[in-house]
Amino acid sequence: MDLTELKAHAARKPAELAELSDNLVFGTGAADASLMLVGEAPGADEDAAGEPFVGRAGQLLDQILESVGLERDSVYISNMVKFRPPGNRNPTPAEVAASESILLEEIRLVNPQVLAPLGNVPTQYLLQTREGITKLHGQWFDFHGIRVMPLYHPAYLLRNPSRSQGSPKWQMWQDMRQIKEVLDGLGSKAGRAVLSSARQDGLF
Repeated sequence: MDLTELKAHAARKPAELAELSDNLVFGTGAADASLMLVGEAPGADEDAAGEPFVGRAGQLLDQILESVGLERDSVYISNMVKFRPPGNRNPTPAEVAASESILLEEIRLVNPQVLAPLGNVPTQYLLQTREGITKLHGQWFDFHGIRVMPLYHPAYLLRNPSRSQGSPKWQMWQDMRQIKEVLDGLGSKAGRAVLSSARQDGLF
């Protein structure tokens, strides 16, 4: 299976996602990207455009990437859940579970060397923790052999616009510099990870 086939499969919305929008918002970017960013679910702008992170938060994400010399087209950007929840609420555990197989196959196909969950929901899902993003951001973790660096969600940064030292935006800049440094030092990709579930032992 390739990403095109996976997208067609993802469009067949299971019953557990019946409350969500009917518009599929699948991942975009470089199919062999070294860096993959994962949000929680599409918002209104993404639902209308059919692409992830195209609204104000997406524009800020583009600026964040560019600040460390990364172009949007060079990374792969997706969401845990591929359909917009009503009222932009967080996806429920059942909706995440129903979307898990698509996300895991997406990660396997892209085969990123660095995986960056954006915000609490994808971070807690991938790392199987209840710790919040303010504690976990900027630290390195492992997900089935893939390096993981949790990051603030750009929407959170829009609500906290200060750039002063120690602010969330300042912290995000430090975290992105860490990611870029690691990306610059990477060699060729290894074989694809075996991803049967997000759950694993020994993370903490």
